[in-house]
Amino acid sequence: MEIEMTTTVNSPADAAADGADAVNQTALDEMYASFAAAHLNPLWTQIGDLMPMTPTPQAVPYVWRWDELLPLAEEAGRLVPVGRGGERRAIALANPGLGGRPYVSPTMWAAIQYLGPRETAPEHRHSQNAFRFVVEGEGVWTVVNGDPVAMRRGDFLLTPGWNFHGHHNETDHPMVWIDGLDIPFSYYADTGFFEYGSDGVTDESMPHISRSERLWSHPGLRPLVGLDAKTSSPIAAYRWEHTDAALREQLSLEAEGYAATTEPGHAAVRYTNPTTGGDVMPTIRAEFHRLAAGTQTATRRDVGSTVFQVFDGKAEIALAEDTRTLSTGDLVVVPSWVPWSLASDDGIDLFAFSDAPIMERLHFDRTQISR
Repeated sequence: MEIEMTTTVNSPADAAADGADAVNQTALDEMYASFAAAHLNPLWTQIGDLMPMTPTPQAVPYVWRWDELLPLAEEAGRLVPVGRGGERRAIALANPGLGGRPYVSPTMWAAIQYLGPRETAPEHRHSQNAFRFVVEGEGVWTVVNGDPVAMRRGDFLLTPGWNFHGHHNETDHPMVWIDGLDIPFSYYADTGFFEYGSDGVTDESMPHISRSERLWSHPGLRPLVGLDAKTSSPIAAYRWEHTDAALREQLSLEAEGYAATTEPGHAAVRYTNPTTGGDVMPTIRAEFHRLAAGTQTATRRDVGSTVFQVFDGKAEIALAEDTRTLSTGDLVVVPSWVPWSLASDDGIDLFAFSDAPIMERLHFDRTQISR
């Protein structure tokens, strides 16, 4: 069998083009090396990462189980002292998608804090905004700018930025709660300040109701003092009995034939600043949601991150293509633009906080709801 051998010979024009390509590649390599040396990055090589068609969060949806968190907090209570240096026995939730950083999302920090019997966490202040939410227990007072505020189950408590605050436990048993702060946002923007206060707390009294509540927490009424709009709410504690009553009445009105809920079987309230009607703090939104038994919410996605903690009950949460079961105490983060929905056979109560005020103030907010 005869095989014909063919030899390809480049023409002078082809050879010239190959040489030009080699010269161009060498020049490009040299240019990119010069960019790197001058700390420059060309947009044309990165536009897909910098400007995606839709948000592509590094943070991932994740559930932290209360029955795993609580024993770890108790172990820290046995081994780690509270005092100057570490300041707080707080264990941050680290989103698995954020490379080990102690952030629940790119803008928010969440932690479980444990205060042992008769312990005092010393006073300090910081520019970051903070809150506390209590799933169970009582007996601790948080002292905010000298105002002792009782912490009890279901209470939502504020420590706006640059307010001195410390905690003292006046019981023979420990107490655990969650903290939420805007630490990642503050860190990214280089806005953080910190200052030590007294080594204890400035007021060790134990009033049932704080001074701020006595002045500000009367439904529909505000005092004719402090009429200027305040950046953060002047109310130190939003009590569970009021939250519970508001949710209960929403569902009752729905049952009576009035359209009082956000969607069938889903009651929700937002904690607000009485001087503005807006969010309690400039960087954090806080809400409480109640799903009646047999309720299925619509699927939604939002720009920005939301964290839920189950106060009571059970539900299934659909996160993109995954479905997970939630029960009392569990915390779940929903990153930006991740679709989610809730379904509960027996009913569930959920505390929620998000970075929505940041997104809305910057006009980045966007929501998509599908039913």
